[in-house]
Amino acid sequence: MIDLVLQHPNINYDIMPGFNGMVGEPPRAIGTTYARWHGIEDKPEITAERVRALAAENQVDAGLAPAQRKLSDFRLIAFDMDSTLITIECLDEIADFCGKKSEVAAITEAAMRGEIKDYAESLRRRVKFLAGLPETVLAQVYEERLRLTPGARELVQACQAAGLKILLVSGGFTYFTGRLQKELGLDFVRSNQLGIENGRMTGEVVGEIVDADIKRRTVLETCQAIGCDPSQAIACGDGSNDLKMMAAVGVSIAYRAKPIVQGQATYAINHNGLDAALRFIEPRRPAVPAQAGAGA
Repeated sequence: MIDLVLQHPNINYDIMPGFNGMVGEPPRAIGTTYARWHGIEDKPEITAERVRALAAENQVDAGLAPAQRKLSDFRLIAFDMDSTLITIECLDEIADFCGKKSEVAAITEAAMRGEIKDYAESLRRRVKFLAGLPETVLAQVYEERLRLTPGARELVQACQAAGLKILLVSGGFTYFTGRLQKELGLDFVRSNQLGIENGRMTGEVVGEIVDADIKRRTVLETCQAIGCDPSQAIACGDGSNDLKMMAAVGVSIAYRAKPIVQGQATYAINHNGLDAALRFIEPRRPAVPAQAGAGA
């Protein structure tokens, strides 16, 4: 059995006629942040593409999901860091301390849209701008600018409670991934190492650069290490360098992602917190009381 799930922080009943018309009946379940229709498998004309188009038209998040699927059916969830698990692009913010944020951000944006095919080279180009900056800037960015994406902590905690292992695999930097690992209790991390000598950044990346291929390889190696099939893994990302790892797993989540990523992901979240992934993964997940938090 397949369910159609619609999510928005404040469900607007004015949008229901469009979805009701597509399905042919009103939703079977309605909460403050979601609506759910049952028995979509009996209506082959309702496709993921049609649902996505209607969601975009009505500015909500919507998707089709196996009705009986549970979060505990999965063994691993992998997160990108910048603009997915956290709200910022750390490299752009570091560059702000040398007056080069706009230049670096432009390269970042082009790389994430997939316009720059060589991610490793784009990273080297951006990191060069940082040469000479004191390493204390990293602490300033972490403490003053880095914030978890709304719903990120709730999603991580729900996955941990369901027995999933958590992997953070990022084209960002170890300074930030290591601290997030401690803060959130993540099981595995992989990211890039900034070159630092005598307390200052060298403008280079040390060692193998974590690009799209390395992200995919890391996800698959982690699956092997914990004894799970890739179909039992979930991947969340926003940029083109996440596409390969997202294609390698059972369910992929595009969070406020570039169009190229949204078009290839299982689900796209544009109007809710990251924890909206929970109801797409487990459509009949029990509702959380409103006072307990968003993303119920």
